[in-house]
Amino acid sequence: MPSSDHDVTTCDTCGSRIRWTTTAAGKALAVDADPAEDGNQAVYRDGAGRLRSRGLSSDRPTLEHAEWRARPHVASCTRPRARRTNSAPRQRAGVRPPHWRWQR
Repeated sequence: MPSSDHDVTTCDTCGSRIRWTTTAAGKALAVDADPAEDGNQAVYRDGAGRLRSRGLSSDRPTLEHAEWRARPHVASCTRPRARRTNSAPRQRAGVRPPHWRWQR
């Protein structure tokens, strides 16, 4: 469970309270600031005090040590995301030449 709010910030689009974590792949992931019983992320502090997160999977489905459940903020953000309005396919800028071994 998070013990303080010193690392809580607000979402730029909806204004909700979030915390930024780093995944095992080194990517930034925003999670809701408050723990969630239905969350699919296990959040914990590493030895340096940084917030880290990992996905709860079938291999490791339970919380370990000082982890707490959190929900990714993208799942609970109230602001609608921009969608493509036109149904035309995206135009490609160029075509990569085929590999020389594949040419016959």
